[in-house]
Amino acid sequence: MEREAALTRLFESHYTGLLRLAVLLGADDAEDIVAEAFCELHRRWNRLRTADAALPYLRSVVCNLTRMRLRHLQVVRKHAEWSTDLERSAESVALLRDDQKALIDALRQLSVRQREALVLRYWLGLRESDIAAAMSISCGAVKAHTNRGMATLTKIMRERR
Repeated sequence: MEREAALTRLFESHYTGLLRLAVLLGADDAEDIVAEAFCELHRRWNRLRTADAALPYLRSVVCNLTRMRLRHLQVVRKHAEWSTDLERSAESVALLRDDQKALIDALRQLSVRQREALVLRYWLGLRESDIAAAMSISCGAVKAHTNRGMATLTKIMRERR
């Protein structure tokens, strides 16, 4: 009963933020990814060290699921020999303002790891250690991906002017 109450509170307070995270990481099925992350959390609740570990766990699952789906799409496109634009769900599109569209387009041009590091750092405001845990990489790799991503993003945004 306590688990369900905690999950309900997490869902009510963090669903939209996790949905935005998935969208910013490039997911075309952000709602499915977030729902799957909550299912994973429900399944593994008893394995958490503390209830405070639930939100970082959700972020990590959202990152991993998005990464896996994007890799799958790359393989499908490569073998299908045709490419179409990803259809975005209405909810995903509604979350993005017009002034964010240019930034989202620029983010999509970054490598997956650079995009993840930047979104986790600057959108969610996570510390390097939390980003490293969410991405399953070292803190040094987080710094490298963040620096390279910012340099590339800056270049892209300057060229758009």
